[in-house]
Amino acid sequence: MTMKNFSSKSFLLMILLFLTILSSGAELKTCKPNGRVKARKTPPGFCSNNPDCCIEGHYYPTYQCSPPVSQKTRAILTLSSFENEIYGPTSCSERYYSDEMHVVALSTGWYNRGARCLNNITITAPNGKSVNAIVVDECDSTVGCDEDDDFQPPCANNVVEASKGVWKALGVPQEEWAKLPITWSPL
Repeated sequence: MTMKNFSSKSFLLMILLFLTILSSGAELKTCKPNGRVKARKTPPGFCSNNPDCCIEGHYYPTYQCSPPVSQKTRAILTLSSFENEIYGPTSCSERYYSDEMHVVALSTGWYNRGARCLNNITITAPNGKSVNAIVVDECDSTVGCDEDDDFQPPCANNVVEASKGVWKALGVPQEEWAKLPITWSPL
């Protein structure tokens, strides 16, 4: 084999390997903002007791994607209620769920247009405890900062909103129920 042939074949093999990794390798995929929303003026006193309200005039990123899902997908766990949602019943089943149940909402990309509806996921806390939960809703990463969204920013692209039951099962002290780095995986 001549050096010229070896170089051409090596080059082609490298391109083929790169294309294979690019088409199947989640490590190379990224999720970048696809837009932004500008916060509108909130009614007087509306956000006085809500630190999560959008700040008038500020811009917030929107996402149609989430980071790739793996057996240990990193996420931020937040607290939510699915009993009497301000936004109405959950999008997966058009019903409400007790806060004691193990139910969650996933960011838009992970929700995947409802493909994960009513499927179980396993959530693992930093303390090593795990719990299985049912996906019942979407934490919308594409809209926010308006009356329809309670003047809250769009959901980040890496959020698992969980009921009190999930937080309890993970053994997280109640005073820490706000945001927690976790991992999750589909079952």
